[in-house]
Amino acid sequence: MERTLLFTVFVATLGLVVPTQVLAQDQGAQLPSATPPEQQVQPSEPEQPAAAGEEPAKPTRGFFSALGHNLLDDVKHVPRRNSAYSLAGGGAMAIAVHPADRSINARLVSRSDAFWKPGHIIGSSPVILGSAFATYFAGRLSGTRWVQHLGMDEIEATLLSEAFSEGIKVAVRRQRPVQVDGNQSRTYSFPSGHATLSFAAATVLQQHLGYKAALPTYAVATYVAMSRLHDNRHYASDVVFGAALGVVVGRSVTWHGRNFYASPMLLPDGGGIQIAMAH
Repeated sequence: MERTLLFTVFVATLGLVVPTQVLAQDQGAQLPSATPPEQQVQPSEPEQPAAAGEEPAKPTRGFFSALGHNLLDDVKHVPRRNSAYSLAGGGAMAIAVHPADRSINARLVSRSDAFWKPGHIIGSSPVILGSAFATYFAGRLSGTRWVQHLGMDEIEATLLSEAFSEGIKVAVRRQRPVQVDGNQSRTYSFPSGHATLSFAAATVLQQHLGYKAALPTYAVATYVAMSRLHDNRHYASDVVFGAALGVVVGRSVTWHGRNFYASPMLLPDGGGIQIAMAH
């Protein structure tokens, strides 16, 4: 029964992604680096200076406006060929590892609790989202725009990872290896939210800083995913597909590319589209 559910969500995901990637291509979904930055995006309205005695717009309003715009734009970038490949690979690997789910958990459960315990905390949404906000405001307060942009991308990736993983959990309702405590649902095993969040964050860093700088983050994401097996909260197939989903989210959020940030990225300080070199 569990294998049937895994196969069903795998096929359903492909059914959503593959047909719509043709539409994305027809709409001109191309990397902005192929076009000069001054031709990529034109602000809808130029920024006007505040009149004498007039209070400037509150930063929080600008932040939420930019965040909402960017999230909608990120969702439009999900249906692409790269997304289909990543989800297909993740689904295939999840199906392949599924027969060994219980035996893998049995090996990891007996390992040291002290080593694996931090994984649950590191990969939790409050920690990752808090780190993303800290990065964003550090860049904004210091005037370092590429840091501000990195933080905004991490915020978007965290929110979308939560939305996608929770939506699939509700649809699939796979039972966890063991009953969980508190109000957590026993049928929220597939996919692993911790794995999705961690690999989405790692992918955003990789897109901004390159593979060498992001290797430690991918190592941490792998550690977080494996800690969920040690805690007996997920199966290996759960974390494999969650990792693939996180990569898709991270790449969709950073579709605008590394070199020119904000195409069509919105940063709230000016209320308009910012075009600038990343670093």
